[in-house]
Amino acid sequence: MSKAAPTLHTAATTELLQQRIVAIFRGYTGEAADEAAAALIRGGITLLEVTMNTDGAAAIVSRWRERFGEQAFIGAGTVIDEETAREALDSGAQFLITPNLDEKVIELAQARGIDVWPGVLTPTEMVRAWKAGAPVLKLFPLGSLGSEYIREVRGPLGHIPLMATGGIDLHNVQQYWTAGASAFGLGSKLVRGDLIRAAAWQELEDHASQWVNTVRHLA
Repeated sequence: MSKAAPTLHTAATTELLQQRIVAIFRGYTGEAADEAAAALIRGGITLLEVTMNTDGAAAIVSRWRERFGEQAFIGAGTVIDEETAREALDSGAQFLITPNLDEKVIELAQARGIDVWPGVLTPTEMVRAWKAGAPVLKLFPLGSLGSEYIREVRGPLGHIPLMATGGIDLHNVQQYWTAGASAFGLGSKLVRGDLIRAAAWQELEDHASQWVNTVRHLA
């Protein structure tokens, strides 16, 4: 079986594999979303994902590219099909993340010089996504499977970088890293709704810093 590297590996993918965290914004809009993004960036987060099932997601991506483009990579998540991918790309998304594997989405994004980190679960999906050119795969949903699943699939597929998404917190992130995760997609455990609703931006920044420091020192 060929283990040839994907044909595209953008700066966003390099950043992901170095910094190891993507912050997932789902359902946050307006000033609250902007302030939360700014707090996370101040805390050291450098990759922000806006899910495309958020109201006005494309406008948020475009706005964040303009506002935060020098500080972070701004991408789109929940990109389930080609139509959604085009909308995200037209808004300026610098990476795409999907919950599913759709090779046409990967092909479309690559034609525009953008990497896709697709959602996969089974070894068959992982190999298909890798052969389609995805440089990192989002292992999802993972919350009910746990870190041991990563260890098992990395036996035969250790050449494929995996981003663990779902069920990861500050207490168990070391387990997922030890099992073989290369990066982490973090939603509510990082983008904390309680702090956003309270407009507790300093606390959110401090929480982001704790995540960044914890993940940076994984060994």
